[in-house]
Amino acid sequence: MEQTSLGFPPLTVTVFIVLAVSALAIDLIAHRKDKPISLKNASIWCLFWLSIGLGFGGFLYVQHGADIASLYLTGYALEEVLSVDNLFVIMAIFAWFKIPNGYRHRVLYWGIIGAIVFRGIFVAIGTGLLALGPWVEMLFAVIVFFTAVMMLRSNHDGDEIEDYSRHPANRLVRRFFPVYPKLVGNRFLLSAGEVEADLARPENKDFVFQVKKNARYATPLFLCVAVVEISDVMFAFDSVPAVIAVSREPLIVYSAMMFAVLGLRTFYFVLEALRNHLVHLEKAVIFLLFFVGFKLALNASEHIWHHGYEIGATLSLGVVLAALAIGILSSFIFPTKDDS
Repeated sequence: MEQTSLGFPPLTVTVFIVLAVSALAIDLIAHRKDKPISLKNASIWCLFWLSIGLGFGGFLYVQHGADIASLYLTGYALEEVLSVDNLFVIMAIFAWFKIPNGYRHRVLYWGIIGAIVFRGIFVAIGTGLLALGPWVEMLFAVIVFFTAVMMLRSNHDGDEIEDYSRHPANRLVRRFFPVYPKLVGNRFLLSAGEVEADLARPENKDFVFQVKKNARYATPLFLCVAVVEISDVMFAFDSVPAVIAVSREPLIVYSAMMFAVLGLRTFYFVLEALRNHLVHLEKAVIFLLFFVGFKLALNASEHIWHHGYEIGATLSLGVVLAALAIGILSSFIFPTKDDS
């Protein structure tokens, strides 16, 4: 059978691309208007994206067997679970920038596009680095362990809110664009004339702002997108090594991550509605990071010392699903005092 440079036949690569692009187009057409997304609507779209992700897993099962399908599903489930912490950070970013609910899907859209691009780059680099030897895999294990420890330590720091005015992305945007500190619809950038037109509105008559001629102004919506993008890049440093721990095959890793990431826009609104109830889900994320770090270290040590021990794809999938289920169920069975 003819193989592509990704290690899979052209049919598999084509199905992946067509399925991902078509599903994304359907989602974008359905959510082209700036209006809040209800929990019911978000839940339906989460089921849509779940069916797409599982559907591609079913295709891999038919075309390439149970082992390949298990690797994909493990990576897919792992990326979904690890993205929970990222979504909590995005909630804090939206709150700090005071982004209305109707515009959040628009910000998430550009955040997801950036995640698709950067994860593709990181997957290519990560899988390429693994070819240098098992010590690279051991380094990935250290990175994942470090992330788990940091999450475990911050888990008891309370609800301190970060000041995103000092965020590197915020400061970078301000180096290239002056900032107009008011939302103007769903606009990211404004011309000087558009800023003057907004200042002329009756509700802004008491707002003092000096307009520079021929300047392009960034809005808080643009600053928010920049902070979301950089935050996601930082999370990719953790999630990419974690999913690579499941498989070194670039298409398996990237397709698992991409289908998981594409569904995050609607999953965000479900998680936002349920965040006060899923109080133990972050503990499941921390546990899985420790598990992935151990799996990476075990695989690396097997390549170095040939001890013969490894964690298979089926067991990995079982651990990921069990941790997710326990995190969700325990949140409802053992809520915190504030939720009871």
